[in-house]
Amino acid sequence: MYTASFGFFEALWEAGVTHCFVNLGSDHPSIIEAIVKGQNEKNGEFPQIITCPNEMVALSMADGYARLTNKPQCVIVHVDVGTQGLGAAVHNASCGRAPILIFAGLSPYTIEGEYRGSRTEYIHWIQDVPDQKQIVSQYCRYSGEIKRGRNVKQLVNRALSFATSEPRGPVYLVGAREAMEEEIEPYKIDQNFWSPVELGGLTAKQLQLVSESLVSAKEPLVITGYSGRNHAAVDALVDLANAVKGLRVLDTGGSDMCFPANHPAWLGLRYGVEESIKTADVIVLLDVDVPWIPTQCKPKEGTKVFHIDVDPLKQQMPVFYVDAIARYRCDAETAVSQIAGHIKATMHDQINSQTFTDRWSALKQSHQKRLDTIAATAKSADDGTFGCSYLISEVRKACPQDTIWAVEAVTNTAFVADQIQATLPGTWINCGGGGLGWSGGGALGCKLATDYAAGGTNKGKFVCQIVGDGTYLFSVPGSVYWIAQRYKIPILTIVLNNQGWNAPRKSMLLVHPEGEGSKVDNAALNISFAPTPDYSGIAKAASGQECWAAHAGTVQDLARLLPEAVKAVQGGRCAVLDAHLDGPQGKFGGGKSALVG
Repeated sequence: MYTASFGFFEALWEAGVTHCFVNLGSDHPSIIEAIVKGQNEKNGEFPQIITCPNEMVALSMADGYARLTNKPQCVIVHVDVGTQGLGAAVHNASCGRAPILIFAGLSPYTIEGEYRGSRTEYIHWIQDVPDQKQIVSQYCRYSGEIKRGRNVKQLVNRALSFATSEPRGPVYLVGAREAMEEEIEPYKIDQNFWSPVELGGLTAKQLQLVSESLVSAKEPLVITGYSGRNHAAVDALVDLANAVKGLRVLDTGGSDMCFPANHPAWLGLRYGVEESIKTADVIVLLDVDVPWIPTQCKPKEGTKVFHIDVDPLKQQMPVFYVDAIARYRCDAETAVSQIAGHIKATMHDQINSQTFTDRWSALKQSHQKRLDTIAATAKSADDGTFGCSYLISEVRKACPQDTIWAVEAVTNTAFVADQIQATLPGTWINCGGGGLGWSGGGALGCKLATDYAAGGTNKGKFVCQIVGDGTYLFSVPGSVYWIAQRYKIPILTIVLNNQGWNAPRKSMLLVHPEGEGSKVDNAALNISFAPTPDYSGIAKAASGQECWAAHAGTVQDLARLLPEAVKAVQGGRCAVLDAHLDGPQGKFGGGKSALVG
């Protein structure tokens, strides 16, 4: 039997969707039938199905997979309640511009058996809501309904056209049981007619203006955020920095690896506050959402600002503006390659003058000084305990050079970036938005993607999740490590255990630096997690005791346990190391490091 549901899955596969992350329910009888039929009849030509006990984890997995590969993926959830269960992951996928198709069923619209799929259960009345699409539509690039089966493939491809055209993002389709049960004649559509809309580059006039401004600047600066999503854009930006010696590159988003840390122009990752923003006389904003925070840091008067972005107007943000003299909706790789090529072709004598040679020497010196300063922060305390910088420096040494870092360290993110010093495109991926809990599913999605590309389980790159303790709880570890065990997706998780949420304290102090809250501890602020949960123990339990799990509170613990954790992951098991940033006293284990179990 060939139904609309089977056509739906065929359409996904034909459009390049390789995985469906599913949380199934009473709206999915025909979906389940189609899955079994596809697995039996179209082995190797049908999306792989990943069962996800939690919807946020499902969407976060699809998010990590899609953002790492730039290939759309699919999430299937259950009517209105499953849609709501996606939670903050919808925000993350939207802000992170992840190309994902979300499908949810609708309660049947017939009651008396008029069609196959009519109501058969009590819950079909309870879950019948006026407009289910409105739950997530403001986060989606497109939302629509499959009303009949005969054009199901066209609707899937229309949705995917929005998901994969810049600015990319999630799309949402719904279909009632009756519609998805409809028997139809098998058919195909020509995928050549459904390619995404492509962005171009700069016009000749725009190219000349930006190029001349950069070369004539005394302190040129590029601020980026997610241009590295396109891995080729990284090399293009390196080429530009090599051409305009003295140009520096600052990352204020951290959602992707946009510029290599081993290049002299690298300024690292800072969230909108950095001295170079104040001193630059020409700034190019390149695929960035928050280049600076005006109440904390902003360009000096007279600075020329150009904004090159897939979405320079930030259409999802009601309030956004920067004082840019020009805004260009462009593809970052194309635009940067144009600028570098134009400068090298038309301004050769200028960029090879003694002035630029001197700038290059100064840049290399300042870069080395920056690296030395970062290295100096990676010291342990006299009592053998450690902070974030030391921990991450040791993790960096223990993991393979081409490790993919899935980072959700919140207030520690800049410290983590300083120590990781990513140099390879696609090896750093951070939550695209502000919905905490992305990194559990996100890391699994990254690992699944790299293994799939490499041809099998654990054949891809090593993946390490670095996550704050509060964010770890948001990530629904009970689902994350069950999925990891079920589908053999081994990742290393480092939990930054600082006994609670530090971000709310920081936010409070920025507004009330000497207020009542500044005088009390985290417990009084209601942001403490003492007594600390057994984070690694949660993972071990969820994986059926298969996950390697341990706690570390001293330098000696790290030296012993980190190699074990890495070896476990390389051997096919997940590993979770609960790292107590200020030592183990008063935390799980009564002051003793231990393997869990």
